[in-house]
Amino acid sequence: MFLDFVRINVKSGNGGAGTVTFRREKYVPKGGPSGGNGGDGGSIIFVADRNMNTLIDFNYKKIYLAESGDRGGSSLKDGKFGKDLLIKVPVGTLIKKLETEEVIADLDTDKKQVVLLKGGRGGKGNSNFATATNQAPRYAEPGMPGYELNLILELKLIADVGLVGFPNAGKSTFLSVVSAAKPKIADYPFTTLEPMLGIVKYKEGNSFLLADIPGIIEDAHLGKGLGHKFLKHIERTKVLLILIDSSSENIQQQYDTLVSELKNFSKTLAGKKKIVAFSKADILSEDERKAIKKLKLKNYKDKTLLFSSAANINVEEVIARLWTSLQDY
Repeated sequence: MFLDFVRINVKSGNGGAGTVTFRREKYVPKGGPSGGNGGDGGSIIFVADRNMNTLIDFNYKKIYLAESGDRGGSSLKDGKFGKDLLIKVPVGTLIKKLETEEVIADLDTDKKQVVLLKGGRGGKGNSNFATATNQAPRYAEPGMPGYELNLILELKLIADVGLVGFPNAGKSTFLSVVSAAKPKIADYPFTTLEPMLGIVKYKEGNSFLLADIPGIIEDAHLGKGLGHKFLKHIERTKVLLILIDSSSENIQQQYDTLVSELKNFSKTLAGKKKIVAFSKADILSEDERKAIKKLKLKNYKDKTLLFSSAANINVEEVIARLWTSLQDY
């Protein structure tokens, strides 16, 4: 199950208290203070892990506590520090404060980590407070409490190219042909229910990451259909591949609608490099293919592509165009 949004609570460990003790040595009836310091509490640390691709684990566990430090001991023995709690999340996870939705950290690369909450400081034992005028202090510091936060974890996938299109535009078929990904493929709308990633190999050992999201429909930015939930997953991409079914009655209208939905969702998406390709060329007649190749889309200056994933027509040309576009970044 794919999950890209969760709420959790995290708390760093409390610091251990300092101790009030005195030396008890033979022939030293009034030994000096020997209370040790308390150990610091464990910290909350988040780290990005490329082997994870969903936040589903956080759906079952909502509270995360780091270990508290131990109390100081006698004979100047300091308490044990609490263990840090390392929390692994998928690459591309945003960490936000629940109350304000302020972004605290963006774990956008593998192994990137952030110490989100430091553990509470351990209290000093009475051995630290001895002076010439107070040689037997009978007080020590308490440990400082840990810090607590309510968080939102939001996953935005990291990919080079994002696939955009209406339901049944052929996005899943294209992904399955150009990569090892195995998306569900069927001839009904909303076959794709969650984002899918695939590695596309190009010449001489080159490759790039392709992301497919559920099909977009008109007013997706208002919450209609499924695509609106996952548009955020292509905000980090460098290039958008817009797929349009070449047998559609009004290709220009489909293009305008898709671009409008991207723009209404975010300016970031609207400003990305776009490549337009017409899919399902294998179901067209030769005359229809010629007409599609001559078609000029309004508000799109580059050359469009015509291909078929099922018949493997011009698929390499699409991959080559994507790779060339990625080299501009």
